[in-house]
Amino acid sequence: MNIENLKHMLSKGVARAAAFVGAVALLMAVSGTAHAEVPGESQFVFNTFSFLVHGFLVMWMACGFAMLEAGLVRTKNTSMQCLKNITLFSIASIMFYLVGYNLMYDGVDGGFMGSISMWAQDDSAAAAGKFVGDDAVGYSAASDFFFQLVFVATAASIVSGTVAERVKLWSFLLFTVILTGFIYPIQGSWQWGGGWLAELGFADFAGSTLVHSCGGWAALTGALIIGARKGKYAADGTVTPLPGSNLPLATLGTFILWLGWFGFNGGSQLAMGSAADAIAIANIYINTNIAAAGGVVACVILTQLIYKKVDLTMALNGALAGLVSITAGPDTPSLGLAAIIGAIGGVIVVVFVPLLDKLKIDDVVGAIPVHLIAGIWGTMAVPISSDGATFYAQAVGVVSIGAFVLVTSAIVWFVLKMVMGGIRVSEEDEIAGLDQAECGLEAYPEFRGSQTI
Repeated sequence: MNIENLKHMLSKGVARAAAFVGAVALLMAVSGTAHAEVPGESQFVFNTFSFLVHGFLVMWMACGFAMLEAGLVRTKNTSMQCLKNITLFSIASIMFYLVGYNLMYDGVDGGFMGSISMWAQDDSAAAAGKFVGDDAVGYSAASDFFFQLVFVATAASIVSGTVAERVKLWSFLLFTVILTGFIYPIQGSWQWGGGWLAELGFADFAGSTLVHSCGGWAALTGALIIGARKGKYAADGTVTPLPGSNLPLATLGTFILWLGWFGFNGGSQLAMGSAADAIAIANIYINTNIAAAGGVVACVILTQLIYKKVDLTMALNGALAGLVSITAGPDTPSLGLAAIIGAIGGVIVVVFVPLLDKLKIDDVVGAIPVHLIAGIWGTMAVPISSDGATFYAQAVGVVSIGAFVLVTSAIVWFVLKMVMGGIRVSEEDEIAGLDQAECGLEAYPEFRGSQTI
């Protein structure tokens, strides 16, 4: 290297250092300015970015549900679970566009539902440069639509896991059409759409009730109407374990869901255009994480004490129950309280999984304790740390949404039972496995002939 090249490199280095120092000085000066405001267009960009990034994290949860369910069903039903999960997400995407979004958000005005119409993108205010004022919108319309859409499929995934291994494919898919297009948006409009529960003061930050308990009630209704898997419960009340096929896969699915939950809860801040929003999202992240951790630890300790062995499936569901529990109010608790809320979710799993078996309610993946019961707990826990919420309003929300989803889901399941010639596969198909009966293929073809009831 000659002397001229060395001088050139040194001069470039000095220039870059000077530029960096200048940028830092400018940033410090702006930060020190009293009441510095983020420009309207910058807020628009950051809010839109938040919706999109948090939205695809929630969409990634669809993979988590698919892997969790694929690991917790038997090998002969694995392809069926994967098929249901990719199809239900697609159905939710279409139905939310055709009717769901406007039914949930358009013209609710303190009432019980919005309009029955297709969603239409309107970014006219932003296109005209109106980022501040009464007619301004702080994010792109499509980013909001996308973020709201990915929540819908979560509710349907909950049902998918509970009724696995015995429900007919097309009966389940038609139920998904009604759940994602009508049942979920109507009850969601009561709070998130500015409906009557919002007027009452009901609080559900990211959907412990509006998403998780909604899916849980629909799943419970399906489990009751469809019945238990063949061989699960003996006449004398004995419970026959039907273990899942792939616990490493179920563990992977749980970690994917844990990751996606940062989008689920963090994105529900609905803004990232200010320092206050950024701080709030960071707090939501750490509360979400520690609640899941609390759920796991509670399950590990309790299963060791009760069964003298640690149950991995309980620990996995403990993480999810902790996440569901904190979802109604991840923005207000202290870190310690968030851990306790999540730990109680883990206790719920250990208590309610065997209780459902005693009641002969066959929930293949444990979704009812995780999403329904822990969702109710998380919703009722909000007033502990939030001054604006009351136990009365929370209870009214839990009961009203529960009643609505139970009744409408039961009607849909019974109508499908009559129209579809039953919603449950034949005994022969159930024994052979739904991969062959409904899909015509197997996830693990080398295991052919090794399946049992």
